[in-house]
Amino acid sequence: MDRMRLRSLLLAALLLTVAAAPAQAASRLTVRGAGFGHGVGMSQYGALGFAQHGATYREILAHYYTGTQIAKLSGTSQVRVLLQSGRAVRVTGVDRVVGDRELDPAATYRVVPDGAGRVSLRSAAGDQIGIYMAPLRLEGAGGAFKLLGRAGNGVRDGSYRGFLEVRPGPNGLMAVNALDLESYARGVVAGESPSTWPAEALKAQAVAARTYALATRKPVTGFDQYPDTRSQVYNGVSGERPTSDAAVSATAGEVVTYNGQPVVTYFFSTSGGRTENVENSFLGSSPQPWLRSVEDPYDGVSPKHRWGPYRWSFRTVKRKLGSLVKGSFRSIRVSRRGASPRVVAATIVGTGGTTQVTGPQLRARLGLFDSWVYFNALSTNVTPPPPSDEPTPSLPGGGVAPRALASTVRPRAQLSGRVSPRPADGWIRVQRREGDAWVEVVQAQVRKGGRYAARVSRAGTYRVVSGEDPGPAVLVP
Repeated sequence: MDRMRLRSLLLAALLLTVAAAPAQAASRLTVRGAGFGHGVGMSQYGALGFAQHGATYREILAHYYTGTQIAKLSGTSQVRVLLQSGRAVRVTGVDRVVGDRELDPAATYRVVPDGAGRVSLRSAAGDQIGIYMAPLRLEGAGGAFKLLGRAGNGVRDGSYRGFLEVRPGPNGLMAVNALDLESYARGVVAGESPSTWPAEALKAQAVAARTYALATRKPVTGFDQYPDTRSQVYNGVSGERPTSDAAVSATAGEVVTYNGQPVVTYFFSTSGGRTENVENSFLGSSPQPWLRSVEDPYDGVSPKHRWGPYRWSFRTVKRKLGSLVKGSFRSIRVSRRGASPRVVAATIVGTGGTTQVTGPQLRARLGLFDSWVYFNALSTNVTPPPPSDEPTPSLPGGGVAPRALASTVRPRAQLSGRVSPRPADGWIRVQRREGDAWVEVVQAQVRKGGRYAARVSRAGTYRVVSGEDPGPAVLVP
């Protein structure tokens, strides 16, 4: 065989290999959802909507916490809020060590560990004032103290009512604000619901916040509440507003009860139109009769009532899900939803296998507002068409006949891939870019395993649409 002929054969083989390979491949996961939060208990935007429609705070609370009543506490209760955890505590505005000596409220003091359950109180210059067995309890001058810190160290600077308790903790010292329940509620309500909201919505928030604090106290840990969304948003004196203070005062001592006992009153931002059973959102929790799914007719006032669509490449989804994906990402199949459409269980499908996950896991890994979510995975490959003996020409103008007639078109390329879940009508639509518009040119049936294949007769930019979700654009050369 001469050298020229060998070169021609090698070139032909190379061209055949290139022609057989996909001209382009693309993938996309479309994510649509509703709601913002865990979905259990009172929807704050739903409460706003109820108040705007004339409901009282008692009616709002009775709607979200099934079978409950409002009762009034006898006596006072105290709450302990963890404000800081670190190696040292700096404070001003304290006028005495409880049970010991007076202090200068204008001075700054520093508390550091001293070993064996003791803490050392020092001046700002470092001079030791005294050594105390924990907890060291400092009283605020005029009923409030000011916690100090450096930017970026996690300290919640600000003024707080009541007492500052300092005791050893896992990361050095814990700075805990001990105060009465009503003062605590004043620091919570405007942090959880905008102070401009109607009075009845703020009253509902006040009762829910007070009840939650009372029902979730942890006396053996040294503190009851975190100052953030791990418990409730608590901003101390700086978080108080006249309208929210009025809501606390108007409902003073009132709590939500079931069978005569205060209960855990979960609340969150936005329901999407229906709340969820507690056991479906806080997985492993026992069902509770007052934390059942209910319709939320006025939640549409929330900007997060519906959200999305978000469209991510499979590579982006793989990065977000990390080790939950075996191999390359392919799809997410929801296997169980709750009393609302929130995802309880799902399967992540990868080229290397599957992984069982929960709705809360998906929400956390993907950074979603809620687990009320729908996924549409769509991949598209462009390949040369398979051999065909059907010479029927394309339609006038280069279009392609719909559905059953699609196979009779003289094809230029084939678009194929997978879609999950299978569309309700069992078909995908293929669209071609024409100027600024997308024009439908063919439909193809989705077969077992979510596979589809559609032939197109012209060069151009195409996309596949499943339901209401378009896949990524691909080029047919």
